Amino acid sequence: MWLIVLVSVLACLAYFYGIKPYKYWEKKGVPYVKPLPLFGNIASNILRTKSFCDLLLDIYHAHPNQRYVGMYRMTEPVLLVHDPDLIKQITVKDFDVFPEHRSLISDEIDPLWSRNLFSLTGAKWHNMRSTLSPSFTSSKMKMMFNLMKNCSKQFVKHYHKESGIVTLEMKDAFTRFTNDVIATTAFGIDCDSLTNPNNEFYLMGKDASNFTGIRSLKFLVSPVILKMLNIGIFPKEVSTFFRSLIKQTLSIREKNAVVRPDMVHLLMEARKGRVTNDDSKTPDSGFAVVQEEQTLKSSSKAAKPQITDEDITAQALIFFLAGFETAATFMCFTAYELAVNSEAQDKLRKEIDEAYENSKDGDISYEVLLGMKYLDMVVTETLRKWPPAAALDRVSVKSYTIEPVLPGEKRITLEKDTNIWIPAYSIQRDPRYYSNPEKFDPERFCDENKQNIKPFTYLPFGLGPRNCI
Repeated sequence: MWLIVLVSVLACLAYFYGIKPYKYWEKKGVPYVKPLPLFGNIASNILRTKSFCDLLLDIYHAHPNQRYVGMYRMTEPVLLVHDPDLIKQITVKDFDVFPEHRSLISDEIDPLWSRNLFSLTGAKWHNMRSTLSPSFTSSKMKMMFNLMKNCSKQFVKHYHKESGIVTLEMKDAFTRFTNDVIATTAFGIDCDSLTNPNNEFYLMGKDASNFTGIRSLKFLVSPVILKMLNIGIFPKEVSTFFRSLIKQTLSIREKNAVVRPDMVHLLMEARKGRVTNDDSKTPDSGFAVVQEEQTLKSSSKAAKPQITDEDITAQALIFFLAGFETAATFMCFTAYELAVNSEAQDKLRKEIDEAYENSKDGDISYEVLLGMKYLDMVVTETLRKWPPAAALDRVSVKSYTIEPVLPGEKRITLEKDTNIWIPAYSIQRDPRYYSNPEKFDPERFCDENKQNIKPFTYLPFGLGPRNCI
């Protein structure tokens, strides 16, 4: 008797957790990739047998002629959107339906994560974006240029001390460089992580950005479970360190009227309502430059939020995460591509040499840097071939209908809280949009060719009002 009951219970559990969730896309008539029970379509990524980029690439090519394909993130349905026109519809035209990223954790568990610009939702995001956007225009970035240049000189000086052929581990060296750049431009402190390899800021920052091993499971587990177990995104010692650092910095600056051209100062000015968008005379240059006009116009009349010390810490920390690992990885890929593509390396070196020769004081100014077209082409092509994120994500805040366009498509309705993934890595390596996509070819983005790039197929900084700031 008890055996029959047990078998019945197990059968019910197997159905509700191992079979029923995976009928979602089939019932809607959406083409999908067959999932595995419990793991869905991401088992190979969880087990580390395949990278997330390659996993999405396989799913992308499973239905190459479809505008979208269904998949499962464990038991959660996700719609992988391929079509550039539909991507535009979701990220720009119907942004009011898809304005948010997937929520990971509640404010009471980890406010430094939930209050950052990436995680905020609704009016809170809208107001914070409106407040912060003027702080990150080109004219404000120009203020930080000399801080970044000092880090570059410090980096070069360190290796000039060594004689002969210098051998270095690129990822470690570039990670220390990006750490120092973010430390000075975002937090207002000097580190010199090559000379002082075990400085506290570097060690804490590296710990904050470590999402490998068991920590990566935080992004797979339901936010409800994380809340039940009281597990935050950041280790407590990391949160304590950055809170203390920002509090001390704010106190010293307010007490002594210290003004420094960094992000802490800009956030302090934003808190006082003193930051304005004064970018009309500061031209942006480059294919990959993110424009803020749409967001600024739509947010110009938004209510300004009260920015607390916790908010400043949250924004500073997310900008650290956004730049620490991704910028270092980007530098590694750039160095690699230039090493194996000598023609591109020679052209870039020539442009750099000419920039130095033509400079007034033998130094590179902000304006000269903006005018280095081939450098921009190299950066843009590296970001095409190696985008910072494998996919962009959006979550619907209300139901949404996708009308049929191609033969055989059905009219489908997505419920509220449906997850959308836009596979940037896959799209940017699609031969329909980029010929010979595995080839590193900066000429794709020269003045004559960049006009041929199909809109919404170049996605390294996101799309729509929710793009990178």
